[in-house]
This record gives sequence, C-alpha cells and structure tokens, in this order.
Amino acid sequence: METLMAPWRYTYLNSTKSGGKSCIFCDFPADGSDDRKHFIVFRGTYCFVILNAYPYSSGHLMVIPYRHTTDLRSFTSKESLEFHDLIARSVECLKSAFHPDGFNVGINIGTAAGAGIDTHIHCHVVPRWNGDSNFMGAIGNVKVVPISLEETWERCRTCWR
Repeated sequence: METLMAPWRYTYLNSTKSGGKSCIFCDFPADGSDDRKHFIVFRGTYCFVILNAYPYSSGHLMVIPYRHTTDLRSFTSKESLEFHDLIARSVECLKSAFHPDGFNVGINIGTAAGAGIDTHIHCHVVPRWNGDSNFMGAIGNVKVVPISLEETWERCRTCWR
C-alpha cells in the first residue's frame, strides 16, 4: 500500500506550538468560548471528550484530562475514575449515535507508538463497522469519512445531554 502524504495534519499539529510551550489539549478547553469551534462534546470535572479533527472513522472521539501529563501513573484517583468513566460513556454515546459493530479503544504513548500529540495523554475511542475497509483504502489508498465534523459533533453532543 502506498503512503498518502497529509501535510495539512502536520500543519495542524504544529499550529499552536510557540517554542514548545503551547498544547492544543490544554488550550482548547481553556478557551471556553465555543465548544463547537473546538468540537468539545462533553466537559467533566477532570477530563473532557472531544472529536478527533483527523478521524480514523465517523464518530472518532478522544478522552483527555485537563491536566497536562504524559504519564498515566500521575493521574489522581479522581482523574483516573473519570477518565475511564468517560471512555465507557463515549462507547455508549457512539453506540446510540452511529450504531457501530465494534470499537477500538486505546492510548498511544509516545511518537513511536503513533501518538500525533505525544505531550498530553489521551484515549482514542474509534467506532468500527463490519467491512469498514472500503474500496477506497483497497484500491485508492484513501480513507473516506462520510460525515462532517460538524454533524458528528451535533450527534455526539446530543448523547451527553
């Protein structure tokens, strides 16, 4: 399979960096002006749920602690409990909103593990469907996500009310 270059993703990942001091996972919830703008679907006490701006599939959510950390061991018991609860609630939300056949749930720790943003730990909740590797991936080496981030945000936001 050929590699599809995605320079816009690199631009996005580096867009808020200023001398390595800024983190989008810290900046987005701190902004507080418009959750729709940053695709935040739910705010908890210690963690929040956000859409992935570059989803692997429709409905791809991420659960992220507000506190900037790269280490799961640094979680307080309250942070850990809410983090895991929001992962489970994300699965239930996506079941209701998208009716997938399964899920990938995981944390990529470090760039070697595939983390696009490796400086702030986060968990991916990715809905999957039987046969979701369509012809575009097999023939054109392109992934198709059939729903906009705006519509996905609306569907997911409704689940959390």
